[in-house]
Amino acid sequence: MEIAFFLVALAVTVLAVTPLSERVDLPPPLVLIAVGVAASYVPGMPEVHLGAEVVLLGLLPPLLYATAIQTSLVDFNANRRTILLLSVGLVVFTTAGIAAVVHSLIPGIGWPAAFAIGAVVAPPDAVAATAIARRIGLPRRIVTVLEGESLLNDATALVALRTALAAGGLGASAHGEGISTWGVAADFAVAAGGGVAIGVGFFLVVAGLRKQITDPILDTAISLVVPFAAFVASERVHASGVIAVVVAGLLLGHKAPIVQTAQSRIAERVNWRTIAFLLENAVFLLIGLQAEWLLRDVGRSDLSTERIVAVCAATLVGVIVLRMVWVFVTRYLLVRPGPDLVTGRVPPWSFTVVLGWAGMRGVVTLAAAFLIPAEAEHREVLLLIAFTVVAGTLFIQGLSLPWLARWLEVPAPDPTDDALARATLLQQASKAGFEQLQKMEYDDPHHVVDLIRQRIDQRNFAAWERLGTTADQESPSDLYARIRLDMIEAERRRVLEIRSSGTVASDVVADVLALLDVEESMLDNATQERENIRATAGRRMGEQCEHLRSTSVVPTPADPQCARCLQDGTRWVALRQCLTCGTVGCCDSSPGQHATEHFHETSHPVMQSAEPGEDWRWCYVHHLTA
Repeated sequence: MEIAFFLVALAVTVLAVTPLSERVDLPPPLVLIAVGVAASYVPGMPEVHLGAEVVLLGLLPPLLYATAIQTSLVDFNANRRTILLLSVGLVVFTTAGIAAVVHSLIPGIGWPAAFAIGAVVAPPDAVAATAIARRIGLPRRIVTVLEGESLLNDATALVALRTALAAGGLGASAHGEGISTWGVAADFAVAAGGGVAIGVGFFLVVAGLRKQITDPILDTAISLVVPFAAFVASERVHASGVIAVVVAGLLLGHKAPIVQTAQSRIAERVNWRTIAFLLENAVFLLIGLQAEWLLRDVGRSDLSTERIVAVCAATLVGVIVLRMVWVFVTRYLLVRPGPDLVTGRVPPWSFTVVLGWAGMRGVVTLAAAFLIPAEAEHREVLLLIAFTVVAGTLFIQGLSLPWLARWLEVPAPDPTDDALARATLLQQASKAGFEQLQKMEYDDPHHVVDLIRQRIDQRNFAAWERLGTTADQESPSDLYARIRLDMIEAERRRVLEIRSSGTVASDVVADVLALLDVEESMLDNATQERENIRATAGRRMGEQCEHLRSTSVVPTPADPQCARCLQDGTRWVALRQCLTCGTVGCCDSSPGQHATEHFHETSHPVMQSAEPGEDWRWCYVHHLTA
């Protein structure tokens, strides 16, 4: 009963503190750690020992899987060299550097124990890094690298830790045999290769099952089992459970649009976001709850207080400095990144600074520290070092990272760029759909095809309207959303009245309410995004065709107008300008669609937005944006 009460209290604290910290504009992970530290000194609070087995088997697999299925395999592959240099090279570099620091500052400690604590504090945490990076809006390339690094570096650190313990004759895996560099490399290759093989195996099995399953509940249940099964299967054969979970998650997330039904994808996405939210935030609270007993145990150490403070501070500074050195050395000597696919520019040095500073440690560091056996020399100090690095990096780097990003003027992802890319992608998808429609043979006495065309056009018009419309004028999509949301509310009230009467089966009522919920959520998301979009200058979107390359933006008239709309007595929604002859026409959301009509009459291929603050161009021939 006490355990159940503690778990409920943990969940309630997370649910209360997280929204409160966001309202006061503080990172929830840092607030939860502070709350945990304070709670650990409350009289009557049970002593919480975050055991290695609980974290490595109970928390790590679902957290890794939740991140992996949302990580783009395409982006991961595009940045694989940087990710591998950080997740393998940096972990080894940090392990050796911290081992030297600890060995020099703690009298009599052996190299195996020093390398063990070096491996413990080496890997940045997937939860801490991405939670803060996404919150402050770092560029997607940085977030992708941080996610990829933190997904794989745990495997490197755990292999290094077990090797160090074996070399010192400590732990269950120790055999007292000599450890060579080639032996370490072979152990890592076996662990990594086995993890990849098992991860691919789980992907093939689950993907095959999903092709036969249409029930979203059963599909989601399978998804909940995958991370634990992949982790346990890998660890049983001494492969890397971390890599197995990551590989399975990356591949299943990448193939989800092919092997899963739409309902299953929606259910899985919502369920894993909920699980990740609870586990991620509970982890930070649990970290703080370790403070009281860790400090109490250190009080029994033979080392002086000054010596303990010095080694903890030196280790904290060491992990920060070693990471900054590594990212700059690899950036300018090994990686030399090419132009970004979206912006067309080589990432500036400021990106490297932010990437180096975003090295927060988390729960895996604490969990790995508990793998150090009780008979290890100065174990209580080594545990305090791990806690100091976790808390120190989260507070020092976590609190200063938003300020650093602003000071370096590191740009956040622009909602306008996203809206422009979405509209372009939908337009290209619609083009493919219409081409397929022309190939099909059908008898359409009820004019169904006209209805399909109308709905696709409305979808595309709504995407373009998110970019901008005439000032102080409600766009058709905004008007539609406002009217339809009021209608849905009335429809829901009527359905609930009928439900209360008991004259309709509850299953039927639930289906109708679910349909209304899906439509309302889509309208809410579109409205929220529309409010967040802001116009910026100097963007470059994706690939360009010969028409876009041969044209450039031209000055827009001070008071642009659509002459044909004025002649017809209609109102336009947004204006476009032909880059060949300068003719201004209304967009496709407008009743006249005169810009498109001008293209069909003249075959002038490129037009640009004539709206204030917008600088994008559109090629009618290739359906591309610049």
